[in-house]
Amino acid sequence: MTSSTDDGDRQKFTTVEQYLEAALFDVEPRLAQTRRVIRETIPDADETISHNIPTYTQDGVVVVQFAGHADHTSLNFFPTAATFAHFGEELGTYRTSKSAVRFPVDQPLPVDLIAAITRFRAGEAAEYAARKRSGR
Repeated sequence: MTSSTDDGDRQKFTTVEQYLEAALFDVEPRLAQTRRVIRETIPDADETISHNIPTYTQDGVVVVQFAGHADHTSLNFFPTAATFAHFGEELGTYRTSKSAVRFPVDQPLPVDLIAAITRFRAGEAAEYAARKRSGR
């Protein structure tokens, strides 16, 4: 989802609310729903904007991000290998990229899958943070 400012530059978001307000009419409800699912799944996560998209972190580690586009919304995360392996069957019907799963706007939003991936990624983030604290 890109938006233009008066000078032709890409709009820079500083809050998730700004990001949602700038979303295309058809996509905004899906983004709001994605946000609700993430916040219910990891209520203690910090919500911010990073790389100009909504981002959720725990212990200083990015758990998930989401984004909106004209034809899909996405759940973004990195690294992806363990998540793609763990959810391979469920993700088989969706297009994926190096760091995201794309959910077509003409299909229902898979809220249970978004919650499950968010929980999984929160576990990965916690393990990474613990290793980092222990110096390993």
